[in-house]
Amino acid sequence: MAKAAKTAIKKDPKQAAEAKNYTKVIKAVRSPKSGAYTFKEVIIHKDKVKDFLAEK
Repeated sequence: MAKAAKTAIKKDPKQAAEAKNYTKVIKAVRSPKSGAYTFKEVIIHKDKVKDFLAEK
């Protein structure tokens, strides 16, 4: 299945160049109720990573 996604990007070089500007960010968030950690995962533009990590 991953091969289909790779071939789709290879066909359109503009789309492949834009895809390189995004990154997956995983942030550990502590629950105020139980104290356990959960993880918040998002795929965002590489210029907005610091803003995402700074927010509470």
